[in-house]
Amino acid sequence: MISKKQCIEVLNAGLSSGADYCEIFIEDKVSKSILVENGKVESSTIVQTHGAGIRLLKELQSVYGYTNDVSFKSLKTLADSLSNSFSGKRVLSVENLKIKNVKNNHPIERPFLSVPSSEVVAYLKKGEKVIREFDPKIVRSRAAIASSHSKISIVTSKGIIFNDEKERNRLLLMSIAADQGKIETAFEGPGALAGFEYFYKNIDIEALAKKCAETSIKFLYAKECPSGRMPVVIGNAFGGVLFHEACGHPLEATSVAKNLSVMSGKLGEKIASDVVTAIDDGTIGNEWGSNNIDDEGNPTQKTVLIKDGILTNYLIDDFNGRRMGMKGNGASRRESYKYEPTSRMSNTYIAAGKSTPEEIIAATKLGLYAKSFAGGSVNPTTGEFNFGCSEAYIIRDGKIAEPVRGASLIGSGKEILKNIDMVGNDLVLSQGMCGSVSGSIPVDVGQPTIRLSEITVGGNGGELK
Repeated sequence: MISKKQCIEVLNAGLSSGADYCEIFIEDKVSKSILVENGKVESSTIVQTHGAGIRLLKELQSVYGYTNDVSFKSLKTLADSLSNSFSGKRVLSVENLKIKNVKNNHPIERPFLSVPSSEVVAYLKKGEKVIREFDPKIVRSRAAIASSHSKISIVTSKGIIFNDEKERNRLLLMSIAADQGKIETAFEGPGALAGFEYFYKNIDIEALAKKCAETSIKFLYAKECPSGRMPVVIGNAFGGVLFHEACGHPLEATSVAKNLSVMSGKLGEKIASDVVTAIDDGTIGNEWGSNNIDDEGNPTQKTVLIKDGILTNYLIDDFNGRRMGMKGNGASRRESYKYEPTSRMSNTYIAAGKSTPEEIIAATKLGLYAKSFAGGSVNPTTGEFNFGCSEAYIIRDGKIAEPVRGASLIGSGKEILKNIDMVGNDLVLSQGMCGSVSGSIPVDVGQPTIRLSEITVGGNGGELK
C-alpha cells in the first residue's frame, strides 16, 4: 500500500476542485475454488485481484473511477482526472491520517488457503459420490467449494484509514436428473464468513448431498402446477428470497433517495400486516452476509426495517443519506474496487412468529406450499415481481401432498406484506448472491414458514382442484 503521506496527496488532489469528500478503496483479494464433477476433479483455480477505486462527492454529485495499478503515480493521476468533473475552489484539505485497525468479529480457525487441496477434494468427493450414485437418472453431479480472502483499506478525507480482513467460504452441490426428455436440477449452497472449519462443524455433506439428489429425482416426475388465486405457504430459509427481492430492494436508499421506490416517503406508515417484523443485521457472527464494517468504513448494524407492520427504517449509505437527510446505517456495500458503493442488504429476514409450521399447513385447506425459489424478477419502482419455485407442493386438507413443477408467484411487495397472515417460529437463514448496481455481493435471506392468505400462482396445470 502507498504511504500515508502519499495517501494525503492523492486525497487532496481529488479535493482540489471543490469536492467535499474523497475516498480511496484499496483491495487485495485471493479467490480459490475446487470442483469435483461426475467423480473427477474438474478444476482447481486460484485468482488474485488487486486494485483501487477513488470516489469524489460534492453535495449530491458523485464521480468514481478505478485502476488495477495501486502505485502512487497511478492513484494521483486517477484523482486528478476525477477532480476535473467538478469546477470550483477547494473547500477541504487533509492534513493527517489516523490508522484504525478494524476489530474482527468473525473469527477464522482454518483459512481455506492453508488447507491441503487433497483434504478439500476428499471432502467434496464424499458429497459428489452420494449424488452420483443415488439414481441412474442423475446425469450430472457436482460438488465445489468457492473461497475468497480479502484485505481492504478505506482511506477517507475524514482523516481515517480503515484496515479490514475477511474470508468467506461456500459449498456448492448440484444434481441434474434427466429422463424421457425432462430435466430437473437441484442445488444446495451453504456458506459462511468463516474458514474451512465451518464445513466440519455445521455441514453433513453426505446428508445434504442426498437431499439434493432426492429433490432432483422427485420433481423429474412432478405434474405441472395449477394456476389461479390461492393461499400460499412459503417455506423457511431460502423462501426468504421473495421478501429480499420484492420488499428488501425497495427499502434500499439507492432507489428510496430518488423517489424511485414504492416505499419512498412511507416511514411510520403501516405497510404490512401486524405479524410482520423484518430485520437486516450485518453483525451476526460468521454469517455469510455479515461484515465488520461497510464499504464506507462504518460499523455494520442491526436495523429493524419493519416493526409489527410499520415501516421504521431504510437501508442507508452515507451518500444517499445526504439526499434523504438521514445518517447512514452501515449498509454501504460493493462487489469489489471496480464498483462504487451504495446501500445494499446483508442478512435480511422476517423475524420469527408464534405459529408452528405444522399449524400453518394444517390451517390451509387447499393451496400451494412453495418450499424454495429459483430465479425471478422484480421492479423496485413498483414492487411487482414474478418468481419461479424450485420446490413446490399442493396442500390438500391441511397436509402437504403431491409435488408440482413450473410454479411461479406473481404479485407485488405491497400485496404480499399485507397478505401475510401467519408467521412460524422456525426462522432459518440461507445463503445467496445478490446483484445490483454495485455488483454481486454475498447476502443471507431468511424467514420462518409464513402464509399468504392469497396470491396469484402461475402454472400450466389448469385450475386447482
